[in-house]
Amino acid sequence: MMNTQERWLKLLSPERLGANTEHAVGHSPGVSLDRSRFQQDYDRIVFTSALRRLKDKTQVFPLAQSDYVRTRLTHSLEASCVGRSLGSMVGRAIVDRHGLAPEVHPSDFGAVVAAACLAHDIGNPPFGHAGEDAMRAWFASHSANLAGLDPDQRADLLNYEGNAQGFRILTHLQNPTNPGGLQLTCAVLATFAKYPRRSHLAEPLAGKSARKFGYFQAEAGLFAEVAETVGLIPRAPGAWFRHPLTFLVEAADDTCYLVVDIEDGVQQGCVAPEQAEALLLDLAGGIEAASRLKHLEDPKRRIEYLRARAIGRLVDEAARIFLENEAAILDGSFDHALFDVSPVGESLQAVRKVAEEQIYNARQVMEVMAAGYEVISGLLDGYVAGACGPQSARNRVWANLLPADFERTAGDSNYLRLLQVADMIAGMTDSHAVSAYRRLKGIELPG
Repeated sequence: MMNTQERWLKLLSPERLGANTEHAVGHSPGVSLDRSRFQQDYDRIVFTSALRRLKDKTQVFPLAQSDYVRTRLTHSLEASCVGRSLGSMVGRAIVDRHGLAPEVHPSDFGAVVAAACLAHDIGNPPFGHAGEDAMRAWFASHSANLAGLDPDQRADLLNYEGNAQGFRILTHLQNPTNPGGLQLTCAVLATFAKYPRRSHLAEPLAGKSARKFGYFQAEAGLFAEVAETVGLIPRAPGAWFRHPLTFLVEAADDTCYLVVDIEDGVQQGCVAPEQAEALLLDLAGGIEAASRLKHLEDPKRRIEYLRARAIGRLVDEAARIFLENEAAILDGSFDHALFDVSPVGESLQAVRKVAEEQIYNARQVMEVMAAGYEVISGLLDGYVAGACGPQSARNRVWANLLPADFERTAGDSNYLRLLQVADMIAGMTDSHAVSAYRRLKGIELPG
């Protein structure tokens, strides 16, 4: 059995998925101390087309005209900044606590978490979570297309999940001719996986990490390789306990979307500035933060200040909770969001309640989301008919709109055909999806 030091060294494996590299530690021979393999991973993700497309994918407000309001890309960049700080804080304590130096540097923790945060939404389809719901709803109402698929393959589509799509992008789609796709380190890929299980389970699993699934059956072998390389603890066939640093990714994501959604909600007129101030003041530390507000008159600047203070406090709190529960996180017995066991949890719940009631259900959000359902359903109608439907004049037209290498890469597998259609649509930006729908449905003619 490995001791804690050995366990952390394995969890931070810089071995690249699909690459023939010798086992090494974070700062391996031939790698600059100024740029570890984990930092290289961050850079590889930055230069992907999948990340660039997030600039036109919904965060909360779809197709927002204001540059002030976040997109999926700006949210991902903000989460990665928070994740780097959080990872480095935790890393310093862990390195000292378990004597990991010189093999591991505190910045390695920060680099791993930052890279995973940067990619955490890379698999989101157009229109955010509404897009995922639309994909699931379409496959559920067109189950005849799933004939012949095994239970795992059916579950992949009926429970379509952006997290699994993200793993597929990183390990296959972004560089399909390369074994392991981008060939990111197994440490970053494991940290990225918030839900390290397959879609179909014989028995349900308890805990936060089993609420959704993290990979499609098409990538089952790749995920198992990642899990084996970093030493994730198995809990059921095709399911593992989380990589410890995944809890930091989740905390960074929660920090950014809950706090900044309130800020965006004010900008969009969904939340009154006074209400936002009260919510953020509680998160920012109350009296101490309030003293600075006396010198700020501009409502926008007041909200920005409180947002920054709130994020700083949440980073400190997430690091504290992680370090206090390190042993339980390492052995898999801790399976909650970090803030669920923190005194700030109640304040965050208050923020979440306002966001759900006044922002996520705002009419302007619901109207575009409803349109998103129609767009994605309409595109699936046509492309699936072209990929899997009976030969007809209409279906042959749609088939000719599929990628040029579709027949070669999908072959006779109905599962791969459906999955590749989902790949096409999931890869579209909000604007591209709307434009494609209008052209292909004859609402406007190309040209």
